[in-house]
Amino acid sequence: MNEQTADQLLNLDYAPKLPQDLSMGIAIVGAGEIVRSCHLPAYRMAGFNVRGIFDLDRDKAQAAAQAFGLPRVYLSMAELCADPEVQIVDIAVPAKHQLGVVREGAAAGKHLLCQKPLAESYGEARMIVEACEAAGIRAASNQQMRWSPGISASRSLVRRGLIGQPVQGSIQVNVLTEWENWEWLTKIETLEVMYHSIHYMDSIRYVMGMTPEYIYADGARLPGQPYIGETRTLIHIKFPGEARGLIHDSHNNRQPQDDWYATFRFEGTEGVVKGTNGALYNYPVGREDTISLYSKAFGEGRTLLTPKLEGRWFPHAFMGPMGELMLAVQENREPENSVRDNLITMQMVFASYRSMAENRPVYLKEFQ
Repeated sequence: MNEQTADQLLNLDYAPKLPQDLSMGIAIVGAGEIVRSCHLPAYRMAGFNVRGIFDLDRDKAQAAAQAFGLPRVYLSMAELCADPEVQIVDIAVPAKHQLGVVREGAAAGKHLLCQKPLAESYGEARMIVEACEAAGIRAASNQQMRWSPGISASRSLVRRGLIGQPVQGSIQVNVLTEWENWEWLTKIETLEVMYHSIHYMDSIRYVMGMTPEYIYADGARLPGQPYIGETRTLIHIKFPGEARGLIHDSHNNRQPQDDWYATFRFEGTEGVVKGTNGALYNYPVGREDTISLYSKAFGEGRTLLTPKLEGRWFPHAFMGPMGELMLAVQENREPENSVRDNLITMQMVFASYRSMAENRPVYLKEFQ
């Protein structure tokens, strides 16, 4: 079966949904690498209306504004919040600074796209949700891997029942990550799960369409590593009934890149969808995601279908969280990536760290 036939048969629906009206004004807080390499390139692709940027380091903000043709560099958060042309604030700061930015933006009546993780403690994550709901604004989390082509397409196939009842979701990654690109990450104790595998936790529960019961996690460091936090993790996820999840993640692979891998696999009673996360191959250049499907829905022979995907996790998927928030504002509904929904992902993160510390399965209900 050729690729065109496979695409037509599967009718993949994985591209980020964007509103027809793109006039809603966006201002960005933070001008770090993630903004320059992902947020702004993705927003340019989508045609979003970015009105300006603010960073405590004005030179960085000025450089980003010049590179992407932004109309304004704000001198303060107060000046940004006072701009009547801004309806959405895109927060791209470290988690420990997010609550203050959220409170100021929410008080000004701005809708918010919050960076992940929401906070460095579950209590602060709840405060963010409560502040947004009290202000009556729409607030979403930037868990953008949900919109990466492979994960988004997997979600579509699972929801259509093409693998039957989901029973297993797995993500395995073995790459080299130079954490020095984010110097502040090299100095924190909660590294890999908080700032990387959080994506995989969110993606697995998103595709499986289930809320986990408990997490059993282990984290480790490479002997002699210059980073304080864990750089290798193994995370078991217990869903209700017989469904399970597994994350096996290492960032210490110093072999040539042809030894690196970043794969996902979702198994069900009627089939399997699997693929690769292309952004982590040939990093930082990356390549397109891949996906394959076996399904009994196409006959007992179960031919392997391999439709072609376009795009990759970054920067393309960064259109998704903002696009969904904009649609939610225009349609007066909660975004599917709402900060309240993201509390479940935060429960998974903090359950992982408690599990590591206490060497036991930790139920998400311990975080309420």
